[in-house]
Amino acid sequence: MPDNLLQPKKHYMSWPVIALLDFVTIISFENIFYPFQNQGLSVVISWIFLLFAYVIPYELIVSQLSLTFDNQSGGLASWVRRGSNDTLGYWTSWMYWIQSVPYIVDVSNSVIVSFSWMILGNNTLGQKMSTFEFGMLTFIIILLFILLENLIKNSLEVLSLIGGGAMFIMSVLFVLLAGYALLHGAKIATQPFNFHAFLPHFSLKYFSTTGLLIFAMSGAELAAPYIVQMRDPKHEFPKAMWLLAIMTAFLTIFGTLSLAVFFNANHIPHDFKMNGPYYAFSLLGQELGLGKILMYLFAVVQAIFMMAQLAVLLDASSRVFAGDVADKFMPSWLTKKNKQGRPINSYLMTTGLSLFLLLLTGTLPNINTIYNWLLNINGIVSPYKTCWVFFSFLAIRWRQKDFHSDYIFIRNRTGALLVGGWCLAFTFVCATLGFIPQEAAFGTKAFNHQLLLNFITVFILFGVGLLLPLLRKHELKKQR
Repeated sequence: MPDNLLQPKKHYMSWPVIALLDFVTIISFENIFYPFQNQGLSVVISWIFLLFAYVIPYELIVSQLSLTFDNQSGGLASWVRRGSNDTLGYWTSWMYWIQSVPYIVDVSNSVIVSFSWMILGNNTLGQKMSTFEFGMLTFIIILLFILLENLIKNSLEVLSLIGGGAMFIMSVLFVLLAGYALLHGAKIATQPFNFHAFLPHFSLKYFSTTGLLIFAMSGAELAAPYIVQMRDPKHEFPKAMWLLAIMTAFLTIFGTLSLAVFFNANHIPHDFKMNGPYYAFSLLGQELGLGKILMYLFAVVQAIFMMAQLAVLLDASSRVFAGDVADKFMPSWLTKKNKQGRPINSYLMTTGLSLFLLLLTGTLPNINTIYNWLLNINGIVSPYKTCWVFFSFLAIRWRQKDFHSDYIFIRNRTGALLVGGWCLAFTFVCATLGFIPQEAAFGTKAFNHQLLLNFITVFILFGVGLLLPLLRKHELKKQR
């Protein structure tokens, strides 16, 4: 009997599934709301600039890196480790993993908000639930998803397909129905709606909020660990990245223009970042004579989408952390895998650090402030992580004779180094400016409190990475 008949049939992931899986983790309908609140109509110019000067190069850089190291399980950490050294590879894996913790908490918060709109039908969650109850419920959701991922086979792929597909359809539906409403007499809420309204007003606040745009559009490298599950990565992975760029461009540009139809960019509700998507579909439903039907439909899709995000984040980030790190840095108990091949102790450590963040949020006055602060934290730590993508690209292009890839982004070495250097510098500057609190006036007690929380959070999250090599060193001593 031929040997291949004895082998189980391999399950491949198609490139549209990879694109949707990445889309789930990168950007959603709600991600266009906080940039609209921060920058108004001028954010359209920011989105277009970032798309061509940052997002497309970024995703094609990821294509080259993924196909250069297509047999490595650690994703971004493998890229840096193979392109430089073990120490930087470890720090990349740590920062990659730890930057997902605030986002995991943020996504869990969004799951609660979506269910509150399904149940209450309005924005009164903050009146019905204390910050402590909100934090504990967030923690319970994270625990539940860790259990579900280990119990339900292919839950990650199924949730990504349903959640990513449904959210993109809802986003397209919103844009099309907003256009339909305009053609049938609806007035544009943002006035003046002219060329000058789209021009950016460069200031410290403008640049300090750009980190959130990077956070909203970055994360393509999260798909890298799944490249081994593709049938023809050489041709399919770049296709997935281009589809990802097209979906991202559509949502950010046309979604923002549609928001201007229903909201005055000069007078945004204070809870716009948390409840804006539900306001948007409520207003759209009223304009079309459908009542709250569209809002409830979006709340269901948002819940599925956010649960898909949570599933992908918990799985992919833990795989990166435990997937490819030099032995001297990682305690053996942290890389131990269960029967399903998942690094269960990495999941538990994620849960513990999520609890630390939730304790910090307990010092904030209300749920809306918690939601906004977590977004701002993501606008700091996520871009810092993304810096490693461009660092690894610069490393392999500097020594490009030592590395082979089936896909090359910019064949000219000097041109590739210039583009990679620009992306690295831009990302680092925006991440650093993100420490400036966005929701409080300079010099106020709230501003100082949030600034202190920003520094404490980033210092603790990144700093804990110093402990693991020490624990591993102690472990090795005991084994002698």
